[in-house]
Amino acid sequence: MIGLGGDARRSLAGITILQLVPALHDDLPGCSAVDIALAVLQSGARTIVAGGNESLAGELSAAGGEWLPMRTDTFNPLRIRINAHRIAKLIASERVDIVHAQSAGAAWSAIAAIDRMPVFLVTSFPDQLPSNSWPSTAFHASLARGDRVIAPSSYVSRTMIARYEIAPDRISVIPRAADTATFSPAAVSADRVAALRRAWGLPPQMRVVLVPGPIAPSNGQLSMIDAVPLIVGKGGTNIAFVFAGEDGGQRRYAKSLRRQSSMRGIDALCRMVGPCADMPAALAAADVVVVPALEPPLTGHAATQAQAMGRPVVTTAVGVLPDTVLCPPRMRDDVRTGWLVPPGSAGELAPAVASALALDVTAYKALSARARQFAEFAFSPQSVAEAIRGVYTSLLARDV
Repeated sequence: MIGLGGDARRSLAGITILQLVPALHDDLPGCSAVDIALAVLQSGARTIVAGGNESLAGELSAAGGEWLPMRTDTFNPLRIRINAHRIAKLIASERVDIVHAQSAGAAWSAIAAIDRMPVFLVTSFPDQLPSNSWPSTAFHASLARGDRVIAPSSYVSRTMIARYEIAPDRISVIPRAADTATFSPAAVSADRVAALRRAWGLPPQMRVVLVPGPIAPSNGQLSMIDAVPLIVGKGGTNIAFVFAGEDGGQRRYAKSLRRQSSMRGIDALCRMVGPCADMPAALAAADVVVVPALEPPLTGHAATQAQAMGRPVVTTAVGVLPDTVLCPPRMRDDVRTGWLVPPGSAGELAPAVASALALDVTAYKALSARARQFAEFAFSPQSVAEAIRGVYTSLLARDV
């Protein structure tokens, strides 16, 4: 096993951690790498980040981290060998204690580099499950060989445990970070919300059920259309069901949604508003957010962002989504932040949405506060970085 013997520690002070990332773009993965580096630096450790695009290299350096250009996200065997040689030299010269590989190519390079070296390896599985075909399974097997393996959801964790026979105690489930600063009730002005409601053609007192995300069969918008008549009943006209997402690649499906809403006599209540440039304001304008996916989404950001905005979420039990809400039977009803229903079931989706809409002011405010608190606790960049720092610390503290 790859490991560091002898001196078991309970602190990161004085050690060096090397992150191997695909790129340091100004996006959530890139920002996450910088957040991890900041958490490590605050513990008194040294941090080096190696990867492709260096958009955030200046921010990393300003905080005291070090940047090393390296193409780590590669399938090329020659490039993997070259990287392994560079990483081995770096480990020896900079006395690296932990290598954190965040792609399969980086993990293969790291495995070759640290053979017989007293270094821990941490690996991170991607959000999207690798194909179960033989070439893909073999290539991504490197991610199962870390001393600790980080999975972004219980869904990915369970699948990878079964596929690669990973010991469950080597896996840590740590979700992807959500931008809880941008998606915050305090960050969205009333003027932004009012402007968006006007653009959607909504009267001031009309309630809003928001269905965010690209218009596509896998995202389950048809289930929402089927549920609307069950929610509003006869004469319920004070609720708007707003579908906010682009339909460029699924225009036939978008037309079918409009046709179905017309056939059910609910077209006046259903608004297909296209892509929204101000999603924080869109979520703030909503009373309830529905994520009715039929297939596992790449991430659960739609649900986590909604809760960061303090909005109750109704979503489906597919992929990562069950990890993104607190609700029975996993949690008590008094800590609920949303509802979880079977995918494609309008009969169960409708009462869940109706329950959220039926909350009185006091109950709604309490749920809203819990949702925001849960998002900050579980999905904020700081919380995620702290959880990963905890993985590093536990490796140094364990007996090997």
